[in-house]
Amino acid sequence: MTNDPFTRTVITRPEGPLSVAVAGDRGTPVVLLSGAGQDNALLSWRHLLPALARDHRVFAPDWPKQGRSRPWNGTADHAALLGVIDTVLDHFSLDRVRLAGLSQGGAMTLAYAIERPERVERLVAMCPAGTISFPPVVHQALWLTARSRFLNSTVPGMMMRTRAGVEKFVRAALVPGPVEDFDSIVDEVFAEARDHGAGSSDWQNASIGFTRMNVDLRPRLGEISCPALFIQGSADVGVKPAHTAAAAAAVPDARLELIEGGGHWISRHRPERVEALVSGFFA
Repeated sequence: MTNDPFTRTVITRPEGPLSVAVAGDRGTPVVLLSGAGQDNALLSWRHLLPALARDHRVFAPDWPKQGRSRPWNGTADHAALLGVIDTVLDHFSLDRVRLAGLSQGGAMTLAYAIERPERVERLVAMCPAGTISFPPVVHQALWLTARSRFLNSTVPGMMMRTRAGVEKFVRAALVPGPVEDFDSIVDEVFAEARDHGAGSSDWQNASIGFTRMNVDLRPRLGEISCPALFIQGSADVGVKPAHTAAAAAAVPDARLELIEGGGHWISRHRPERVEALVSGFFA
């Protein structure tokens, strides 16, 4: 397993252990929510977590079935992940937090602000899922992939069984341009895939129905009442900038920051820019 520089707290849940990276001993609390697939708190927040910890108490859970939150019995779908955020806040006695998330975590950040508005003081949604729809044929192909373990787990595992395959995937889907620690990113993703396999998350698989998205936050984005910042990479192939721009426009008084050339894994691709934006917004 990749070396983990973060202090960890393990919360025991009936389904299994929930591992939370914790840093900082003063300031307002911040919760960071990572993405899906070959992601975890360490991968998404290696740079942002220690930067925020200079002025905040920071908590970053590994989602169930990711990182150190294993083994996990049960489906980690949308409702379950909302419950995970509740668990983190309740365990650390956090009444209200500043919430930030990437991709799947961005969707859960928006969803939590909708469902638990009294607990979210400010939010940052980076390249958020949950705000996307697909053309009919593409939609049905994705639905079929979500229902087939061969397509959503076995095939990705075959593609990522070598470091060269992981490097190709990271460059094509996550970090399309140069970054100082690119080799380290590839090594971290490769270690996660080697140790735990590859594939989509329960949330991703459950979020898509046969004819429509089961998780579509767009009709309720107008209910978000806290200050909101959307961060999007212009070169993101997973979440198109137009989708994030439309989502930001639907949230009252939200701000959108487009990072030119940034990929989907924006917290690793443009860490200094993301740190400046999030730190300033959460100050």
